[in-house]
Amino acid sequence: MQRAEGQRRRTLIVSGRSETNRQEAMRHALGAAATWRRPGEPLGDLRGYATVVLDGCQKDWSEADVAALRQHVESGATLIAIGVDPQLGSAMHTLLGAHADRQVAALPEAEVFAKVAAPGDPLVRRLDPEFPVVDRFTPMQPLNGVMTPLLHVNVAHRDHPAALAGRIGRGRVLVCGLGNTESALEAGPLASILRRAMRGDAVVAEERPLGVGIVGYGPYGGMGYAHGLAIQATEGLSLVAACDRAEERRAAAQREFPGLRAVASAQEVAADPDVDVVVIATPPVLHAELSLSMLRAGKHVVCEKPLCFTVDQADTLIAAARDAGTVLTVHQNRRWDQDFLALRRAVEAGSLGELFNVETFVGGFEHPCRAWHSDVGYSGGAVYDWGSHHVDWILQLLGDLPAAVTATGHKRVWHDVTNHDQLRLRMAWRDGREAEFLQSDVAAVRRPKFYVQGTRGTLVGWYRPVSFERIEPGRGYVQDVAHHAEAPVDLTLVRYDSGYGLVECHLPPVPEQRFAFHRNLADHLHLGEPLAVTAESVRRVIAVLEAATLSLERGGGSVTVATA
Repeated sequence: MQRAEGQRRRTLIVSGRSETNRQEAMRHALGAAATWRRPGEPLGDLRGYATVVLDGCQKDWSEADVAALRQHVESGATLIAIGVDPQLGSAMHTLLGAHADRQVAALPEAEVFAKVAAPGDPLVRRLDPEFPVVDRFTPMQPLNGVMTPLLHVNVAHRDHPAALAGRIGRGRVLVCGLGNTESALEAGPLASILRRAMRGDAVVAEERPLGVGIVGYGPYGGMGYAHGLAIQATEGLSLVAACDRAEERRAAAQREFPGLRAVASAQEVAADPDVDVVVIATPPVLHAELSLSMLRAGKHVVCEKPLCFTVDQADTLIAAARDAGTVLTVHQNRRWDQDFLALRRAVEAGSLGELFNVETFVGGFEHPCRAWHSDVGYSGGAVYDWGSHHVDWILQLLGDLPAAVTATGHKRVWHDVTNHDQLRLRMAWRDGREAEFLQSDVAAVRRPKFYVQGTRGTLVGWYRPVSFERIEPGRGYVQDVAHHAEAPVDLTLVRYDSGYGLVECHLPPVPEQRFAFHRNLADHLHLGEPLAVTAESVRRVIAVLEAATLSLERGGGSVTVATA
């Protein structure tokens, strides 16, 4: 949230660890640039640092340095100690208000489960009640009741403090027996606690849930209903209004979510003082106009994908959010698809080596839907419909923007709708990497959803049919078939091992993270957590989609992707 950015100040990390990747992991976890010092280097003037992080190096400090650090914390700074050394000196021991439990040995690297011990504390609010961490856990012991346990880890049927917090003067102290490995330090919940501690008193108790209004409620089972369910299930958000031009849809919204206000015009939502956040769920042709009006009205905006049709529109929206001091994000919900997360996990673990080719597909051979999704005038065309998801996936995997895009389309079978029957979008990078997205309503044999090549192996994920069978009185056998893209696919990874040959393994989808987008939005607005889907990241998607549209108009010629 904007207020959190305004209060960010410098961080000093004093580290006694030798791990090669520790510095990068620390900065990733803390979410901020930091000054890095080794033990023995002069501590220097601390006044420019809002946070001092002691990473496994609390012993061998001089009394003068400890006294200077205490004075700095008492004046309002935050002190974070990760991995407390059992042999720390008495002065540092007293400053931290906790020490490693000398009666219980630190564990070797293993999976343990951290449990929230103080759910009302802002540092752990809305975290999962229990979460796994792979770490070298050091059991902690508070001193004289000064520190409050935030997390426990159960070892041999006994809870041991894993993170403790307290205050010294106007400052805050966090002592953590977790975070000793890079993987643990980067784990989401633990990183959240560290970042919240850095914000200090900016993390305060919530006064009220943020009111949410939906513009473009739509038919039953559509995006308005989906957002409503997610908002109801997300702590910190409250559904207060829905807007739709159709009277029957407004009535449906009130039936499905009793108590909300149903209005006919977006202007009423913009003027509603109870609405803090507006979800734009209209057809895409209206996204840019409505998002801009809501931002200028001082509302946080969640826009359905695509955010807009051009980079110029994206830049206008990003500037409007910055000028208004509000949040602009895009509902790129398929970043949390269970199969994509499994794929991304394999890529980030290095299982495929360096990626050089990514291919994705969606479609089949059947009549397209006859709603706005299939009409160029409302959707922007097939490239903006499924392409908003698939191009986002590709950019998440390959990182930077391609240098050029080519796109070709066919119109051969379905003449009652205006979208292409088939669309092929190719992306090329200057270093030779490439990617392709194919969407087709004339593919009688489906291609795999994912086909990803790296220097160490290839990963493929095939669509599978999803049907529901039942026997109904008076009807007998009934079968309902779901859209093929709704179910996560199983992934197969095949790697080459020198001297052995090809080795194949199966990667199941990751566990579902229900309503993860909305939960992140609430945590960002209330607690300053990093926003998972930034408008800047989606601007890159729009740049590729706009270039693809120009390529289609030019008969498939290469188009340079806008970067500035």
